[in-house]
Amino acid sequence: MNQTWKERRLVAGGVIVLITLLAYMPALHGGFIWDDDSHVTDSPALRTLHGLATIWTKPGAVMQYYPLVHTSFWVQYHLWQLNPFGYHLVNVLLQAGNAILLWLVLERLEIVGAWLAAAVFAIHPVQVESVAWISEQKNLLSGAFYLAAMLAYLRFCPLDAERPAEKRRWGYFFLAFAFFVGAMLSKTVACTWPLTILLLTWWKRGGIGRRDVWLMAPFVAMGAVLGLTTVWVETYCTGARGAVWSFTIFDRALIAGRAMWFYAAKLAWPENLAFVYPRWNIDAAQWWQWVFPLAVALVVVALWTGQARMGRGPIVAVAFFIITLGPALGFFNVYPMRYSFVADHFQYMASIGLIVGVVAAGATVIRERVLRTGVGAAVLVSLSALTWQQSHAYESAETLWRDTLAKNLDCWMAHNNLGILLAHGSDLRGARAEYREALRLSPDSYESYNNLGNLLMQESQTAKAVTEYWEALRVEPGYVRARSNLANALSRLGRANEAINQYRIVVEMKPDEADAHYNLGITLAKQGRIDEACQQFAEVVKYQPESANAEYNWGFALAKQADFAHAIPHYRAALRLNPDYAAAHYGLGMALLRNGQRTEAIQELRRTLELEPGSTEAQRALDAASTRA
Repeated sequence: MNQTWKERRLVAGGVIVLITLLAYMPALHGGFIWDDDSHVTDSPALRTLHGLATIWTKPGAVMQYYPLVHTSFWVQYHLWQLNPFGYHLVNVLLQAGNAILLWLVLERLEIVGAWLAAAVFAIHPVQVESVAWISEQKNLLSGAFYLAAMLAYLRFCPLDAERPAEKRRWGYFFLAFAFFVGAMLSKTVACTWPLTILLLTWWKRGGIGRRDVWLMAPFVAMGAVLGLTTVWVETYCTGARGAVWSFTIFDRALIAGRAMWFYAAKLAWPENLAFVYPRWNIDAAQWWQWVFPLAVALVVVALWTGQARMGRGPIVAVAFFIITLGPALGFFNVYPMRYSFVADHFQYMASIGLIVGVVAAGATVIRERVLRTGVGAAVLVSLSALTWQQSHAYESAETLWRDTLAKNLDCWMAHNNLGILLAHGSDLRGARAEYREALRLSPDSYESYNNLGNLLMQESQTAKAVTEYWEALRVEPGYVRARSNLANALSRLGRANEAINQYRIVVEMKPDEADAHYNLGITLAKQGRIDEACQQFAEVVKYQPESANAEYNWGFALAKQADFAHAIPHYRAALRLNPDYAAAHYGLGMALLRNGQRTEAIQELRRTLELEPGSTEAQRALDAASTRA
């Protein structure tokens, strides 16, 4: 390996990084959008070491059980807090790195046009959703481990028939398995990896041996375990169950067939890419809907029977595309199927099959080097321009939803989420119009009823808000957020017993719902049910150890019972978590004073006045304590 060749490879890799950074430049300046709150901005698991532990040990503690992704977010949160630029930069660099890994894999497989195929993968517009959306770092991280696993396995087993088995270096096998586990712990769509290896083995050798199958056994076993975990989380934690997901096997075949053609079309002609596409009406009784799956079958048969003329390459490219798309084709319930059966990020890795197939075919047909370079450059420039343009849609949540509605006006979810943004921006009239439109398009949109209730709460129309929350629960009795909001509204109306009942239902449905425990504790304390209130504050601290408010109110409740000795440790705990908590300094000062610890009490009361100079209560207490001293 001479120096010039190394330098050329470094330059080629650098070009991939450069064009990726340039194409996604608008994404680097984007903000947080949909689901980024659950994954990053509002995720308590990212704040503490305890949260990091729950990411790994408690499925359901975070939005999806992809612990490597949430660990990545945990590390990034502690590096740059909630500055979106850092998260976006990581995504873009991961995309560039994945393209380089793909290039190395394709070179090892001796595929013509390897570098160009990797570059197209890096900057194709269908990848914008995965790269510009922070939450989809799971796609990028999983892709990195997936490709690294493939590269390691190809070092262990080059897939040629000449290399004797005894010369295999088993360290690479175990490294491949470790990378595969990493891919699965980032996103379980990587479960198709062992099938891909067998497919490539067949392509290279013309057959698959028993040893090849046995080598894949541990990968299949691990894929099954983690894949079933994801199915469980999607069904019981994320909520992908109910009438919306009730499809027959025939319906699912129609969804899959149509989806495959949809994704292929977007790769070939990436026009009108949208964050949410229209959800098709699936009806097995309509003959024309069967054209899609039948056409897929015909293509596969034609490529299979045409191997003598075309070789095995085309059938392998299409088979990789279909196999890798498999988990997202509708045969398993995933939550986004509620809005649409397709999404650009679903074909992140699957797109490699068709991209490589087309680029390799083009490189084979166009033998003139200058012409091939010119065509390749034109393709990359065109794709870069489209990716740059598409990246602008992800600049902010409002930009994204307006772009979605410009392409899919009947997207009730976009109307609902745009309404949330308008409500936060105090455009209550605009928000109400968006919620009403969402309900017109989808009368069972329980989120929109809930959001209407929130809007009415902003307008201090609490009684009307209660009606909307009940409507949300009529549609979806298990909607914890609406029930918690209902309890808050009932509490505000002074209907404490009703509020307490609703809070108890919430914590029964979701025992780790710290906010519900907290609000239940506050309501019980106001009712004078101190022991019960303290039990609820203890639950808050159990699930949210960093809650200074829970510790403070626990101490406050005990102090109301004149149990100052037990109140003091909770006030101190609140101050350890938030040293500038003026109310906690005051509460601690008063508890210390009444517990006979006057010197410390004076210090706490003085600190209260430093934080709140206008506190007449603290001043009076300090004067009295100082006089007695």
